[in-house]
Order: sequence, then structure tokens, then C-alpha cells
Amino acid sequence: MGRRNYLIEGVSGTGKTSVCEELKRRGFHAIHGDRELAYQGDPETGEPLPGSKHKNHIWDLEKLGSLVSDRSQPITFFCGGSRNFSKFIHLFDGIFVLDVDLGTLNRRLAARPADELGGTPGEREMIARLHASKEDLPENAIPIDATLPLAEVVDRILSRCEALG
Repeated sequence: MGRRNYLIEGVSGTGKTSVCEELKRRGFHAIHGDRELAYQGDPETGEPLPGSKHKNHIWDLEKLGSLVSDRSQPITFFCGGSRNFSKFIHLFDGIFVLDVDLGTLNRRLAARPADELGGTPGEREMIARLHASKEDLPENAIPIDATLPLAEVVDRILSRCEALG
């Protein structure tokens, strides 16, 4: 929905939802990808699948394409994670990955309710493994230290957006 579109990624617990809310609070157009675009499906074919598994958390490519091609906003931020990002990463003018140390990640996840991703010990273990391997994250993204206060995290993202043009 923007003339410039940016993706904000990171493993669960790094602050994507908080960053999205702060961007909205500041008047920017921001999409909660995990709420507005996500469904459970095959990352290669997009075919919907029953159940809920991390590896099948994907974004609707048609809806995303429509949002990206709408140039009514100067900037749009898409915040969230997707296992099919390789199918749409080329649509963005910049990609940011929120990063935290393992201790911070564990503290954040431990505070989650059991019905939210990362709220159970097994999910926390999976997220810690993904954090270490970075296998679910886009390569060549701009890392953002998400251990900083939220306002500073968003300021750094906005500053980098200005530098990208």
C-alpha cells in the first residue's frame, strides 16, 4: 500500500507486533502480516493445510501483491514472519530483521500465554533453535537491535528507511 514498502521480520518474541503498533501510533501505514495476511498452508504451493504448524505459517501472495501495488500511501510497513517469504521478498524496498540476545528472547517468550506462539516449553525450544540458526529469516536484511527501547528501535528503522531512499 505504499510507494515504498518495507518488511520487518524476526523470530517470535523479537518485537514485530510492538514495532507495528508503534509505527501505527506515529501515523505510519503498517500491516500486521501475522494477523492480516497469514494462514496455514504449503510454503511452495500456497495450498491451505489443516492444523497449525510453524513451518506452514505463510502469507497470502495475492492479497500481499494487491497491498504492495496500491501506491496510495508514501510508505507501508509489513510486520511479521512467513515461511514463504522467498516468494515475495523481491517486492520490498528494504528488509529489516529484529534481533535480540537469547536471554531477552527467553524472557519475552516466558511471559506469553500458552495459546500464543512461544507460550509452551516446546515452542520456546523451537524458537530458540530458529534464533540460533537464523534459518527462517531473510538473508541480506538490515539487522535492528530490538533489545533497545521500542521508540529507539522504531527510530532506527525509520532512519534506515530514509537512507534507503
